[in-house]
Amino acid sequence: MMIGAFFPLHTFYTEKKRPHSAKPYQYLDNYVQYNFKNYQYILALLFAIEEINGNPYILPNISLGFDFYNTKYTERDTLVFTFLWLTAHVERKVLPNYNCKKRNFTAALTGTSWITSAQIGTLLQLFKFPQITFGPYDTILSEHGQYSSLYQIASKDTSLTLAIVSLMVHFRWSWVGLILPDNHKGNKILSDFREEMERNRICIAFVKMIPATWTAYFTSFWENMEETNVIIIYGDIDSLEGLMRNIGQRILTWIVWVMNIEHTITYDNDYFMLDSFHGSLIFRHNYRENFEFTKFIQTVNPNKYPEDIYLPKLWNFFFKCSFSDTNCHVLDKCQTNASLDLLPRHIFDVVMSEESTNIYNGVYALAHSLHQMRLQLLQMQPFENGEGMVFFPWQLNAFLKDIEMRDKRSLEWRQTKDSGYDILNLWNLPKGLGLKVKIGSFSANAPQGQQLSLSEQMIQWPEIFSEIPQSVCSKSCRPGFRTVTQQGKAICCYKCTPCAENEISNETDVDQCVKCPESHYANTEKDHCFPKSVSFLAYEDPLGMALGSIALCLSAFTAFVIGIFVKHRDTPIVKANNRALSYILLITLTFCFLCSLNFIGKPNTVACILQQTTFAIAFTVALATVLAKAITVVLAFKVSFPGRMVRWLVISWGPRYIIPICTLIQLLICGIWMTTSPPFIDQDAHTEHGHIILLCNKGSAVAFHSVLGYLCILALGSYTMAFFSRNLPDTFNESKFLSFSMLVFFCVWVTFLPVYHSTKGKVMVAMEVFSILASSTALLAFIFGPKCYIILLRPEKNSFNHIKKKTRSKQKILLKYS
Repeated sequence: MMIGAFFPLHTFYTEKKRPHSAKPYQYLDNYVQYNFKNYQYILALLFAIEEINGNPYILPNISLGFDFYNTKYTERDTLVFTFLWLTAHVERKVLPNYNCKKRNFTAALTGTSWITSAQIGTLLQLFKFPQITFGPYDTILSEHGQYSSLYQIASKDTSLTLAIVSLMVHFRWSWVGLILPDNHKGNKILSDFREEMERNRICIAFVKMIPATWTAYFTSFWENMEETNVIIIYGDIDSLEGLMRNIGQRILTWIVWVMNIEHTITYDNDYFMLDSFHGSLIFRHNYRENFEFTKFIQTVNPNKYPEDIYLPKLWNFFFKCSFSDTNCHVLDKCQTNASLDLLPRHIFDVVMSEESTNIYNGVYALAHSLHQMRLQLLQMQPFENGEGMVFFPWQLNAFLKDIEMRDKRSLEWRQTKDSGYDILNLWNLPKGLGLKVKIGSFSANAPQGQQLSLSEQMIQWPEIFSEIPQSVCSKSCRPGFRTVTQQGKAICCYKCTPCAENEISNETDVDQCVKCPESHYANTEKDHCFPKSVSFLAYEDPLGMALGSIALCLSAFTAFVIGIFVKHRDTPIVKANNRALSYILLITLTFCFLCSLNFIGKPNTVACILQQTTFAIAFTVALATVLAKAITVVLAFKVSFPGRMVRWLVISWGPRYIIPICTLIQLLICGIWMTTSPPFIDQDAHTEHGHIILLCNKGSAVAFHSVLGYLCILALGSYTMAFFSRNLPDTFNESKFLSFSMLVFFCVWVTFLPVYHSTKGKVMVAMEVFSILASSTALLAFIFGPKCYIILLRPEKNSFNHIKKKTRSKQKILLKYS
């Protein structure tokens, strides 16, 4: 049973496909180079066949063999080799539909390029001849209508873009270049890359599509390579041959190449130790390493396989053996221990490659199919006259679709599943070392976040990098900043701007900063939110301590004035200014000073209510008392009454009703306020950075301003009455002082309103306390200051004799001018 093997041992490439004038389908600019690493394909085929032939449980009494054809680049040569194999190459004459030697052909094994497999498949499909391709999986070859007898061993690359992009995300590479073949595979993978990269915010710096014939040193191709430090190369070995050759001849030590192929570069003799591919990362379908194959490689030599025409060339080239004079396939003067495993890894690798693994699995798939078909034919076809079974290759198709290979994976299963990837790191320093070290893996079936596994400490980067390379269009925005996309540029090309007030970003390259909760504040670097400390106008604060001390001192001073008035209660100055009203006013002013203490300290519901009610009632009583004093003077000197008794009753008892009436009106306003919308504890989280200020909210702004408005009306009324009585002949006339006190009171609270509404937090509370103290002090100073001056410093004026003398002198002056 013969297998036809069609794959290249030489590298055939052309620069511009300049056609040959005399030979159709050939070119003038063909180049050929022996690729020693591809010889592993033959050895993998040979190794699998020998294992199967030595296994008594697979195809007993039947031996497998193979015919090998070194496929060239041109379609003509590929089709000629296929016809020669199908017709058993009778003197290189092609006779379609006729097998000259009556050989039992089973299937064709093709690769590595999808183009080669498609060319051969087009011919074999006419005969329904089974074809197994070991090259990269291709969607065109999976079209069962056109290639119904073609089977692909390689796994699909359904998760390759996800795997590569996951690597980009892991290393924070957001600015990468793409080099792809200019064919259907390149277009499809480009679409997949764009979708996956856009989902992960990775930008493509450039896209370069390489035609299959590209091998020239185009200057324009390399112009923008320095824009990024990471470039992804996707394709198959054949389509990227020219590109890889050009890269190998350059010194591009600043680029990390991420590839899906284990490409082999045959290095020319040079004096450079640096290599452009050192530090590259390679994604390869994971598979079990075949250690028996490595042992088999060590036994391979020209003497063991004398029919092999390639082994003598390898021995002659690398082990300096000489050909015999009589036979060019016989070697003389060879090293006794010469073996392929002694060759450098960049020339020949003893570890089975992905393509060789596919060949190995493909041969086993074919053997199992033959075995199953033979068992079926034995049951259906009796042996007569010693004749064997009648076998047609097309009969294998039904079995190839269902058979399981040695690793229990069927062909149909392999065409729909993606087995995951190993990630290899190319160690090629010094140049020629050629080690591929597994540094990680990717499994799309793993849980999210566990798909990519890497051993970063094992990675060797290109020589220019001493740490993990960076590949970004713009430098990362550190925590505390956010990205701002620049118009007309990719999303990865941005500038950094600080987060707004009370917003943070604790990661790099964030689009939007996160606002801290109301109970937290952003630190100076704007990368963390810290809890705000609770604050209020406390007695421990310098401002609170100062205001509290002033309030206590003024209330104490007011009590001192009360004591003076009580001590000198029988003196003319105390009696002359309505002693009872003076006592009421002084006591009320004491409460006015003390009520300001309700605004200092930690607020609570009771304190918030007492702040406004005590302030409103105390000041109402004080202003009503001042109004009563002013009215008393007016009634005494400017109003006529019918009878002395009526005059006494009106002057003595009339002003006394002013205080309760005015107070009751304010109580009514406060009662409505406390019933409908009373003050409550509020928080100010914005005025002072890093603090939440506790304060009392007035509740109803209308009620609060109504209270202040009513006080201003009382002050204005008191000022009017005092102003009218300023020139009346009272020995101790206090009308002028009442006018000044009301004027200052009115100015203080009119100024208070705009300042109050323009301030926040502690300052607002302090402003209200200050207004209370200032207006109360004005009343105390202007009304009782002059009296205390006379009582304490000019006691001679506070006597009845002084009043009599002053009265007589005034009368004499009046008589003199009368």
